[in-house]
Amino acid sequence: MYQTLLTSIENNVLTITINRPEKLNALNRNVFTDLDKALSDIETNPGIKSAIITGAGTKAFVAGADISEFSDYSKEQAMAMSKRGQDIFAKIERCNKPIIAAVNGFALGGGCELSMACHFRIASENAKFGQPEVNLGLIPGYGGTQRLVQLIGKGRALEHLMSGNMIDAHEAKQFGLVNHVTGADNLLEQAKFILSVINSKAPLAVAACIKAANAVYDETKNGFDLEIEEFGNCFATKDMKEGVSAFLEKRKAKFNGK
Repeated sequence: MYQTLLTSIENNVLTITINRPEKLNALNRNVFTDLDKALSDIETNPGIKSAIITGAGTKAFVAGADISEFSDYSKEQAMAMSKRGQDIFAKIERCNKPIIAAVNGFALGGGCELSMACHFRIASENAKFGQPEVNLGLIPGYGGTQRLVQLIGKGRALEHLMSGNMIDAHEAKQFGLVNHVTGADNLLEQAKFILSVINSKAPLAVAACIKAANAVYDETKNGFDLEIEEFGNCFATKDMKEGVSAFLEKRKAKFNGK
C-alpha cells in the first residue's frame, strides 16, 4: 500500500513507521505522498481512533529532508516543496484524531518539524532534536520557524534556529518540546498506553479539544468563541449524556462517538 511506510493497527491505534533506515528515514516526495494517504485513512477509517508516527531503526526518527532531491531546485520549486510539506504537516495538526510522535534517535530539520506537527511528542533517551538548516544556508520550510516558537518560546527558538544546535531528550522535556522521556525499548509501549487512555474518552470531545487548542495559534479564529461553540456542540451529543449519566451512576462511561 505504501512505498516508504510500514503500518499496523492494534486496539484502534495506527502505528505509522517511516521506513527508510538506510537514509535515516529522510523525507522525500514518496514519504510525503505516503503520509498524505495515511492521514486520509486516519480521518476516514472508523477503526482508527488515534495514531503514532515513528521512524524505523534505532538511529533516527527522521534525520531531515533528502537533500539530494532538491540541491538544484529553483526558488519557485523550493517554495512549492515548502508549501507541500506545510500542507501535509498542517493536516497532521488539524486531524480530529490524536496523532503523537514517538521520537527515537535524531529528529532533525524536517524530522523535527514533523514531530512538532503532531499533537504532542514522547522521546527515547537517545533522541536529539534540532533545526540545523542554517548550516546549509537555509531555514526550516515545513513550519519549523512557527511551531518551535509556539512550543519553546521565541528566545530559545531563535537561538536554536540561528545556531543550528541540537538538544537532547531531557533538554527537550525541560523546554516543553516533549511530554515524556522513556527508554528506547519502551517508547512505543508508552505511546500506546497514553493513547489507550485518550481512546477511552469521548471521541467528539477529544476532537473538540484539538480544534479549540489549535485556535490559539490561528489569527483567523477567536479561540474563546470557538470554545463556547464546541462546548455547546458537546451538549448535543449522545456521548455527553452518557458521560454525565455514568458519572452520576458511578460507572464507567461507554462512548461511541455520537
